Amino acid sequence: MKTCKILAVMLTGILFFGTRFAQAQDDEAAADPPSRVARMNYTEGSVSFQPGGEGDWVGAVANRPLTSGDNLWADKDSRAELHIGSTAIRISSETSLTFLALDDRTTQLRLSLGSLILRVRHLDDEDHFEVDTPNLAFTVHSTGEYRFDVNQNGDITDITVWRGRGEVTGGGDSYTVVAGQDARFSGSNDLNYEIGQLPARDDFDNWATSRDDKEDRAESANYVSPEVTGYEDLDAYGDWRYAGGYGTVWVPRGVAGGWAPYRYGHWVWIAPWGWTWVEDEPWGFAPFHYGRWAYTEGFWCWVPGPVVVRPVYAPALVAFVGGNGWNVMIGGGPGVAWFPLAPREVYVPWYRVSRGYVNNVNITNTRVNVTQVTNVYNIYNTNTTNVTRVTYMNQRVNNAVTVVSRDTFVNARPVDRNLARVEERQLTQAGVVRDAPVQPTRQSLIGAGTPARVRPPVAITNRQVVVTRTPAAPPRASFEPRQPAVNVRTEQPSPRPQTLPAGANNGNEQERPPVAPRPQAPQANQPANPRMEQTPAEGSRNAARPEPENRPQNVPRPSPPANDARSSNPYVRQAPPVRDKSPQEQQKEEQKFRNWQEQRQRSQPQNRPEARPQPAPQRPAAPRPQNHNR
Repeated sequence: MKTCKILAVMLTGILFFGTRFAQAQDDEAAADPPSRVARMNYTEGSVSFQPGGEGDWVGAVANRPLTSGDNLWADKDSRAELHIGSTAIRISSETSLTFLALDDRTTQLRLSLGSLILRVRHLDDEDHFEVDTPNLAFTVHSTGEYRFDVNQNGDITDITVWRGRGEVTGGGDSYTVVAGQDARFSGSNDLNYEIGQLPARDDFDNWATSRDDKEDRAESANYVSPEVTGYEDLDAYGDWRYAGGYGTVWVPRGVAGGWAPYRYGHWVWIAPWGWTWVEDEPWGFAPFHYGRWAYTEGFWCWVPGPVVVRPVYAPALVAFVGGNGWNVMIGGGPGVAWFPLAPREVYVPWYRVSRGYVNNVNITNTRVNVTQVTNVYNIYNTNTTNVTRVTYMNQRVNNAVTVVSRDTFVNARPVDRNLARVEERQLTQAGVVRDAPVQPTRQSLIGAGTPARVRPPVAITNRQVVVTRTPAAPPRASFEPRQPAVNVRTEQPSPRPQTLPAGANNGNEQERPPVAPRPQAPQANQPANPRMEQTPAEGSRNAARPEPENRPQNVPRPSPPANDARSSNPYVRQAPPVRDKSPQEQQKEEQKFRNWQEQRQRSQPQNRPEARPQPAPQRPAAPRPQNHNR
């Protein structure tokens, strides 16, 4: 009996500490940075940007990653296009847009004025996509094409759904808007709504359609996942080739003499990642935040990683020069030097992350196995000032290491115009560190944008929107000295490996990264995922890329939505609880739907060939915003 009691106590202790350890691992993963960001790839006219937590508005800079808290303003006769993976976001004249939340599973946009068009190409069952306006919140339920128009007073929202389906919440009510409907919601505390046929397309609609058609024909989708943000611009500026040892690679066209990766651009500080590279070239996003760079046969080429559904974004896939043998003074202080990581080389983040994140950011961006990741990871965490036991290929490539002064680095100045000359021998013999040994300044956060000529009216920037999920409060800039980035639990062995993307184990069948089940592409005689956009048949250029059979485990997930008063975001207000509708209200809704159906059947010819329906003219859209006195 005594022995049984002792065993019971021991078992209880084991279960307790095991539970605490598992909970600690979950907490660490929840604190990981998002694996997705937005990218502004096109602007026309005057578009201004305000980093989250900052009061300054600057001119928008292409290729700067955008994340939660960032604000955009397209002035009169201006427009912009952004991407989050395969999702396209387009804003038109006099439009105010804020990223309330952007993480692995949540995309929450604040549209306080103006016009927004969305093309959602991929949506997993656990994803939450929400557009919030001053009088309602719209939750996207399926892939498709959507337009939102908010009037000057903020009391009318027009929602046009060419394809797709979503739910409107506001004023204590909820409504479903489906493909082929144009719905107008007016009021604030009580929503009034009308549904009609799709209005005639305007210039903004036609522009968005032409951009979508071009993306649908992108050849690069044959070689990388469409969830690689920025892939849509590769076709126009480079060519896909086959390189021995690397497979299919992308080679940029028309680059300057002496060009090297991570040289024609500047550094900025973006929380929570820290130092982030912004490339100048119009194609310069995907090749600098995913994959690796290689120098072969006398030219630089970008080597994408395994084709996975959603690779993990990285702020800059580089290693920094430092430690032993590095004593270069430039402009009165130590110089800052870096070089691109080559294929199969391990990236060790300089920001705080979980152990699982280190695996995932590597195996989704290059062909490397978990043993290699663990070995390099442990070297950095036991010898953080001088990594001498890792050999880096590109450090020894002539003209591959870039060196600038600290002043150039922290003040977001153009790197290629401020290069420092250092002997090649000194660069190749120096040690390697994982972080740039410099602190950010306010200019590091603002970046290279010049002070904005125009900015949205204060009444618009302060206007609240309705939400179903309360996002975290906007970040506040801090310039306190940073603590060294220490990846947690370095003494723990790596998780038991299971499955790796094809070719990523380099012949080592014993070490494979862990996996988590993910939605599969529809197979023959199986129902398709209702939230996956339908694409042309297999074998065509635009055929749907099948999802891999397995996905890495412990991919960072967002923290549960904070819906309490402690998460006080001044720009949002929680939608009131949805009340039950009276029989009279239900009858009115039914009649409106029937009227819409009857009009649709009368107005649409049979067997229309267009993929995107050509609407008939209907009621006028919501009043478009007028120019403001600034």
